[in-house]
Amino acid sequence: MDKKFWNVLISLIVVLAIFVVAALVLSTSFDIRFVFVGLALIIAFVVYYVNKDNKAWEVGTRQVVWMAIGAALYAIFSWLFNGTVFVVPSLSQVALRPAIAIPMFFGYAFGPVVGFFSGAIGNVFGDAISGFGLSPQWSIGNGLIGFVAGLWMLFSDKKRSVDTVMWVSGVLALLGVLLFFFNRNVQNQFYFAETQPVSLLAGISILIGFVLVLIVRFVFGSNIDIAAAVTWGMLGNIVGILFASLSDIWVNGYSLTAAVVGEFLPAAGPNLIFAAILVPLLVVAYASVQRQSGR
Repeated sequence: MDKKFWNVLISLIVVLAIFVVAALVLSTSFDIRFVFVGLALIIAFVVYYVNKDNKAWEVGTRQVVWMAIGAALYAIFSWLFNGTVFVVPSLSQVALRPAIAIPMFFGYAFGPVVGFFSGAIGNVFGDAISGFGLSPQWSIGNGLIGFVAGLWMLFSDKKRSVDTVMWVSGVLALLGVLLFFFNRNVQNQFYFAETQPVSLLAGISILIGFVLVLIVRFVFGSNIDIAAAVTWGMLGNIVGILFASLSDIWVNGYSLTAAVVGEFLPAAGPNLIFAAILVPLLVVAYASVQRQSGR
């Protein structure tokens, strides 16, 4: 096996090890939630192995540094917005998280392994310092957000990949909204408050986010970096949050409808809105830094 294989494998093992240590420190039981952590790690490894010759999987000193920076930034900014002031009505605790742009950007700019580590480990520490304990399936779902955001590197034609991602994301967003309209009786709740019916805004927020991403895609059509970062970040958000939400069918005994309408839509929708606004700013700032450094 080559060096790239071992570097990717070790990176994923480190992610698992940090989850285990966090569980021990926070007295979290090793239950079915860790099955989904293992499943996500296996998915990431399989995607790597199928495309192992691609340069997207390079993990050296530079990538390790970006992993640490991305995870630290995501943890800090997640903590800042993890309070009850910014809570979204949902079946479980969901907060407005503009920091979600961080794993999206780090995945896009530095590769899927960096994005995976930044999202997963950043969320672990962000939840821990916020006092929410450890939610393994949601933290690993955040890792998948950064992971998918970096998969654009597997495609030789960046523009075509962007167009494909727009179609796939649009279909998934539309299916989620349709499920919402056919199940308006799903009960959401504020954190530590009485339950209430799912709101219209929460139900269609993912469609609003998709429209904003679509606008960004065409407004910045001449800047393929911005277009690709936002659209692949959108797909990462949908895949990662959907993975976490569906896992709660087994973890918390939710129905498919409750998981999608009560958790996925309230979490994924606002994330897309923040992605459309903040990811382009990060891409522009990073490009400026690269120009100034002569890279």
